[in-house]
Amino acid sequence: MSPFNKARDSFPIVLESVSENGRIIFGMRHILLTGRPRSGKTTLLKQIIKDLKASSGGFYTEEIIKDNKRIGFKLITLDGKEGILAKEGLESKFRLGRYGINLKDLEEIGVRAIKEALKNKDVVIIDEIGKMELFSQKFKEVVLEALNSEKRIIGVVHRENRGFLKDIKSRPDIELFELNLENQKEILERINSMFKIS
Repeated sequence: MSPFNKARDSFPIVLESVSENGRIIFGMRHILLTGRPRSGKTTLLKQIIKDLKASSGGFYTEEIIKDNKRIGFKLITLDGKEGILAKEGLESKFRLGRYGINLKDLEEIGVRAIKEALKNKDVVIIDEIGKMELFSQKFKEVVLEALNSEKRIIGVVHRENRGFLKDIKSRPDIELFELNLENQKEILERINSMFKIS
């Protein structure tokens, strides 16, 4: 099965936009990665960020590991700020499984990073649009603000297909890539070809 969303056109429409610094970005739509847990979504996203010639901002998430066990998740902005997204033992009225969700860091660090990227960068990185993050109304609002902006979005989205997540994936300006451990190179090459900077 192709890793690319078969619902999209076989030959993508090429869009053209001019960034604030005058560079022209060619490509199509916003790009979202999805897949099973530990399929390499954030790893691939980091490589995409590294390969980008356009300026980018936003945040990605990483596991918090202690004694070879995952105990939570942290968020890291592209300019180096860090916060706790979720953690075992964290007191919060928002919970997912064994994790308490830290909306304070998500909103004060993650949401702020997206807003700053919308003002100052060519490409906005969001990792991830997932169940933990969707406890925050401010996060959902800034995701929609980003998708409705003239900026290009590259992000990770949870593979569940209902509610807000389904609405995001069904947008006509989204190119969705289903990632697994075997197709990472193929998807990376395809995405790199979609982001060409003159």
